[in-house]
Amino acid sequence: MSPYRRAISLAAENAGCDRAGAAIVRGVTFSLGPGEGMQLFGPNGSGKSSLLSMFAGLIDLAEGVVGWRVDGAAVEAAPEAGVFFLGHEASVKPALTAEENLRFWAKASGGGDVDAALAAVDALSFRHLRAGRLSAGQKRRVDLARALLVDREVWLLDEPTAAIDRDGVKIIRKLIDDHLARGGIAVIATHDDLGDGFKRLELAR
Repeated sequence: MSPYRRAISLAAENAGCDRAGAAIVRGVTFSLGPGEGMQLFGPNGSGKSSLLSMFAGLIDLAEGVVGWRVDGAAVEAAPEAGVFFLGHEASVKPALTAEENLRFWAKASGGGDVDAALAAVDALSFRHLRAGRLSAGQKRRVDLARALLVDREVWLLDEPTAAIDRDGVKIIRKLIDDHLARGGIAVIATHDDLGDGFKRLELAR
């Protein structure tokens, strides 16, 4: 595994975001540098998804400060070319096969080894099935394979192990560990405990 070509860091100080005009998250403070991951904890409705969307630049910061650095230099917003965002809803196109979905994304992002990505998420056995016929867990694996095609330094993952079996959880954990070993950073909302190697951010409803 070769290291990422850029070092990206993310920090927040008393950051907050709103949803439908109401405060949903307040007082978030943390810092993440290359090779570091953070797990978001909290009950449903505590704002985990909203916080990830805010970091991805999909919703506005309501208060506080969120700062990004690329190779030590401050940038005003999330470095779009450096962020992979996985939402909690499946993004596969149901009329395309698993492989066709990945080839579409690979072309859109400028390349990537589709066969290797399918193998990495143990999806070779259903590569020729239309995504509309896949189980929720299989769709999740295909969505996660996108991260291996776009090669972004920052992973923002919303419930990446949802509907995934135990073996699949191990596969996803290895993908995350490999990403961090390359100098990437990750912010992950999941009910699965990622262990002591991850910072923890508790959100209350």
